[in-house]
Amino acid sequence: MQLTDIHPKLPMRNKAKTLAFYTQKLGFSTVGSTDYPDYLMLCKDQIEIHFFAFADLNPSENYAQVYIRVQDIDALYQLWIAQGIAIHPNGALSVKPWGVKEFALLDDDMNLLTFGEVLN
Repeated sequence: MQLTDIHPKLPMRNKAKTLAFYTQKLGFSTVGSTDYPDYLMLCKDQIEIHFFAFADLNPSENYAQVYIRVQDIDALYQLWIAQGIAIHPNGALSVKPWGVKEFALLDDDMNLLTFGEVLN
């Protein structure tokens, strides 16, 4: 028996806005061809994130977080900075004491996305 993948599910208030942020700004693509009214599946490279409708979500009370391992974090960070992607105020690219270089950003629903690359 083996665990093979994980697809986190995050809340979204507005499907169109979530889709636009992830596809137009972060470069994700939709998964599949079926459009579910209250559900969204997106992918980029080898990761997949799902979103569920939560119209009453109060973003200031949203503590949803996802940690995403990446390769060449410097290039990704510089690309998104150049594209005007807002980095979390406390999430600038830095090396952490646990040997990982990380940065973080928030989507429109205040879902925290942290990106990290293990340093050798």
